[in-house]
Amino acid sequence: MSLTNTLAWNINKTLGDLRKEGLLSAEIFPMDWSIGPFEYFIPSELEPVSPTKDSAHGDLTTNVALILSKKVGKPPRELASIIGDRLKKIEMVDRVEIAGPGFINVFLRKEFVQDCIKQILAKAGHYGDWDIPTGRFGKKVSPEQRKVNLEYVSANPTGPLHVGHVRGAVFGDALANLLEKTGYEVTREYYINDAGAQMDTLARSVYLRYLEALGEDIGDIPEGLYPGDYLVPVGQAFAKEFGDKFKNQEEANWLDIFREKGTAAMMDLIRADLEVLGIEQEVFFSESSLHTSGLVPEAIEFLRKKNVIYEGVLEPPKGKKPEGWEPREQTLFRSTDFGDDVDRPLVKSDGSHTYFASDIAYQFDKFKRGFKNLIVVVGADHVGYVKRLKAALSAMSGGEGYLDVRLCQMVKLYKGGAPFKMSKRAGTFVTLRELVDEVGPGVVRFIMLTRKNDAQLDFDFDKVTEQSRDNPVFYVQYAHARTHSAFRKAKEIFPELKTGLRKLLWADLTLLSDQGEINLIKKLLDWPRIVFTASEAHEPHRIAYYLQELAGEFHSLWNKGNDDPDFRFVIEGNGSLTLARLTLVKACSLIIAEGLELLGVEPLEEMH
Repeated sequence: MSLTNTLAWNINKTLGDLRKEGLLSAEIFPMDWSIGPFEYFIPSELEPVSPTKDSAHGDLTTNVALILSKKVGKPPRELASIIGDRLKKIEMVDRVEIAGPGFINVFLRKEFVQDCIKQILAKAGHYGDWDIPTGRFGKKVSPEQRKVNLEYVSANPTGPLHVGHVRGAVFGDALANLLEKTGYEVTREYYINDAGAQMDTLARSVYLRYLEALGEDIGDIPEGLYPGDYLVPVGQAFAKEFGDKFKNQEEANWLDIFREKGTAAMMDLIRADLEVLGIEQEVFFSESSLHTSGLVPEAIEFLRKKNVIYEGVLEPPKGKKPEGWEPREQTLFRSTDFGDDVDRPLVKSDGSHTYFASDIAYQFDKFKRGFKNLIVVVGADHVGYVKRLKAALSAMSGGEGYLDVRLCQMVKLYKGGAPFKMSKRAGTFVTLRELVDEVGPGVVRFIMLTRKNDAQLDFDFDKVTEQSRDNPVFYVQYAHARTHSAFRKAKEIFPELKTGLRKLLWADLTLLSDQGEINLIKKLLDWPRIVFTASEAHEPHRIAYYLQELAGEFHSLWNKGNDDPDFRFVIEGNGSLTLARLTLVKACSLIIAEGLELLGVEPLEEMH
């Protein structure tokens, strides 16, 4: 449990005690106290407890008195004093100060903070785990809501993954790790866009490479087909399988076969690309199956019974009308009833279903599979689809469904101060493989998470390969490697010293009295809160930020030892102090490794 949650637990208990004693109205807190201490009643839009930004104002602060003062009918500072007087009596608190209009600033006992290191060691790599998801500020999540369908990547199966796909792939995978760490049951899903005209283009492109493999001179790739060299081995495989069976044949005789087998070949390529980044998804859902299985009309009929489908005429588009536009009666979804800007057509003029109808059917299928909690990771160019997708799920689930569409902005590549050139192999883009081959999967994953998903990211090859503080992945990995270096040094100086986890748990932690050591401990103890808030906000970049801050605290302490031998982690002639400091080092090593593994990055024990 983090320090913030421990204090929140005590605040909760304090308010309950005040209510039982008649000092606060029972009507104000109509909660069932038998549920447990994490069933917070504090409004979810406000932070009940948070670390202070300045240690001079304490270790933790809470605005609970400001939140509740109107309901209680007491001035905020008066209520803060009542709550603060109770908090002074709990074990973890050294003193309490009331600040400003009614903030309660809490100073923690140093001995309590020191002793908490043992919790990190006792949980050995699981200190940030939450066994049961409790939702934002402790509001319980139902078993249905614990099941999360997380769809990410979902690139068209027409070629290898490129750098634009990498960010969404890494973001989605790290978010899945984060949700699982906080108790959610996550299904990682890939939506195969294999029902559009682009799949016929792929089939024709493969056919051209098939002819090439049979010895024909195909010349320049015609405009409109996929020119990348990645289709050469596919054409060769088809030539080996079919011989010249389809040579000089009409398109109708080979198009379906080349589309089906070409799609399968591209998906094998995409799976292999994802594997390079350590990404495995359980479900690969085919868009074409929506149509062959009849799910599209089934979903529309399901919504029709809910009276949200009607036949009507849309208003003309605002601004300049598209050429050929004319009002006509269409099958429409009442998406404006659920927050969208306009109602959405489901059937085209030629009688085929719109792409949005397929989106509805896909959500309907997820809904039928028992998912009401959906997350979709897409490129920023899909921003226009957000409202309509949310409207569809809301209508389908009767308002019980939850959809979060996470938009990933572009990644710009730089090398030598200039934009990175395009790939010959792909024809038009830099591939995921090229990126990973250049810097390694761990670097790619970490850097992709150093900014919030909806902010543009610059990937500078020179920066991410230099060994300096300006390279965040090096800075964090170097801190982890240094923790292992400290233990190797201890083994040299104290060959008989036992430094296993069980031995470290018996270290005299009161010896960790330097302010730098205390600051590092507090940073470590904030880890469960960081994990929880990052999970609930669906923002894995918070983990990368935290790891950089933690590495900074650790490096500062290490450098202090370089300047003054008395502050080194390993002190010759003082086994007790060495053991205490190694306990802190071990805790730091465990948390950094735990954070890197959440991001899908292997922690390094040595760096060369």
